[in-house]
Amino acid sequence: MLSESAIRDAVTGGLWTSVTVVPSTGSTNADLLAAGGPEGQVLVAEEQTAGRGRMGRTWVSEPGAALTFSVLLRPFSTPDPAAGAAVSAAHADWRPLAPERVGWLPLLAGVAVARGISEASGLPATLKWPNDVLIDGRKLCGILAEQSGDVVVIGIGINVATREDALPAGPGGLRATSLAAEGAEVPRDRLLVGILTQFAHHYSALRENPDSSAGQLVAEYEALCATLGRIVRVELPAGRTLSGEATGIDPDGHLLVTDAGVTTSVSAGDVVHLR
Repeated sequence: MLSESAIRDAVTGGLWTSVTVVPSTGSTNADLLAAGGPEGQVLVAEEQTAGRGRMGRTWVSEPGAALTFSVLLRPFSTPDPAAGAAVSAAHADWRPLAPERVGWLPLLAGVAVARGISEASGLPATLKWPNDVLIDGRKLCGILAEQSGDVVVIGIGINVATREDALPAGPGGLRATSLAAEGAEVPRDRLLVGILTQFAHHYSALRENPDSSAGQLVAEYEALCATLGRIVRVELPAGRTLSGEATGIDPDGHLLVTDAGVTTSVSAGDVVHLR
């Protein structure tokens, strides 16, 4: 079982204002979106029975084998004095995020998760655009960001101790994996603390100086991104597809795909690595 008090003691006092661990729920994203409230809430579920992935997919976690959690952000607002004097002082230099920067939040989450996983397990985690976390080309983690008004909730699901024979196939035939299947035994408490610490660091930098920090985030994301330099097929909304070489990430976090000298900026879609 995850230790709510140990996690709370390790991370609260900066961005994170509360940590709640529940035995089971349908979707931690849905719960936080419905509840609203102050920025910095963390909701963790030992079991998630109706989790959602990108493109309307479902994601169900085996009790105690995964790390499933969501965080609530209010990136377009100034710090709330009601959060407490210590929190307000820590965030005194924060500025509201411009709406066009919201696409960076799930990518920021991907960087935080990949860094946290690598530090905790020693495994070289990489990213498939926009925010799947991979180990040696296999999917370890999915991330879903949802917005309602000025609230953004980001949900993260990581296969920690899931047995290899219980792992599902991912979209486009992408194989799934878990830390246990890769030979790493990592306490979920320690992994969560590491990811939340990384997230708070990058999010605080983005809020303090959105323009320069976005540039730094681009560089860090690109360094972790296994999609860049690959020939890809992007499955776009309405059944359209785009193929070409993934050549970069633009200032809004969109994937740049180049084919026959023409570069297209992709804001949403499923990417399949072809070679």
